[in-house]
Amino acid sequence: MNQRTQIARATAEGLRSFMDQIDQTPVMLGFDGFVDSIIDVVDQRITADQYTAMPTIDTYGQRISAAAGKSANFELVTKLRKLGGNGPIMANAMSRAGFNVTYVGALGYPIMDPVFKEFAERAEVHTISEPGFTDALEFDDGKLMIGKLQYLNAINVETLRNAISDELFFDIVNRSLLIGMINWTMCAQIHKVWQYMLDEIYPKCDETVAGRKRMIFIDLTDPAKRPDEDLKDALRICSDLTKYTDLTLGLNLAEAIQVSEVLGIDVPGEPLDTVVERATAIREKMNIAGVVVHPRQGAGGAILEDGEVKTAYFEGPFVSNPKLSTGAGDNFNAGYALGMLAGLPLEQRLCCGTGTSGFYVRNAKSPTLKDLSDFCNNLPEPENAE
Repeated sequence: MNQRTQIARATAEGLRSFMDQIDQTPVMLGFDGFVDSIIDVVDQRITADQYTAMPTIDTYGQRISAAAGKSANFELVTKLRKLGGNGPIMANAMSRAGFNVTYVGALGYPIMDPVFKEFAERAEVHTISEPGFTDALEFDDGKLMIGKLQYLNAINVETLRNAISDELFFDIVNRSLLIGMINWTMCAQIHKVWQYMLDEIYPKCDETVAGRKRMIFIDLTDPAKRPDEDLKDALRICSDLTKYTDLTLGLNLAEAIQVSEVLGIDVPGEPLDTVVERATAIREKMNIAGVVVHPRQGAGGAILEDGEVKTAYFEGPFVSNPKLSTGAGDNFNAGYALGMLAGLPLEQRLCCGTGTSGFYVRNAKSPTLKDLSDFCNNLPEPENAE
């Protein structure tokens, strides 16, 4: 039995041991939310109920270009409306695993949008704003994602306080062992909520939850869209929050490269070959509890544990033709956070994250805790990345 298989089977055993505790482990996540509409662009309308869809992005692009100097009309058909947003997808995955989840975010205000109904049946939900909206125009060769973010950009401390009393929000934070704060990039003022939590909420919280130190998991979510100065300020708040919590920063490879550059960190070598070194350098520079970096092929991380820096890399169960890829990173985050809360060592947390993502892309749904334990116990070998 090779080392990868040994780690995966040890992870499966650790997850089985956590089964009796998971529903007694309170977590809170926030603050974004999206309604995703999956849409066809009509090529030809045949009858009131029948049409052919434009097959490719190039076809659509040519139609648009041909309309220059004239005008054109395009018919869109919504095939599906579904839950979206990095926070809701991660929270949905954690609730399916069995956690006691509270979600505070943009799920429709004052009335929750129906796409979040199933999620709200498994989690305690507090909606604070209208969601963002994404129109995903689907073609045979890809998707065009058209986002409307005005409600997310408006979320700030006042938005939060208008929807939830200070007392209730404090209670949610105070009782939660882990806080997940996801999608800084698309919520332009969310750093003000982070600062509010740093200045006014955490100083009043109990030092521990059920005898364990508090944890925060943060995923910035594609910060390339934001100015470097904004990113520096967000990273500064992350470092400051470690006064009260163990903070872990989750990054994909592109995000890790950008954060390195903003922090003035030089990591020689090919990015895919230096994932652990990059995670180690970012963790040290920010002086936080952990950094995890997850390219498609696997994940590497660095954590500070009992005064010692520990590092690891785990090769995930990469699949070249996933059934569903949107949300894979959010499911990785959910799995890694699960590994943290289960008290697993770093290499098993990485297995838990890549295993959750691997199950999700193969089955188009997030795993239950039993699903994940069984999947890790017989973890597939990675396929070749194209």
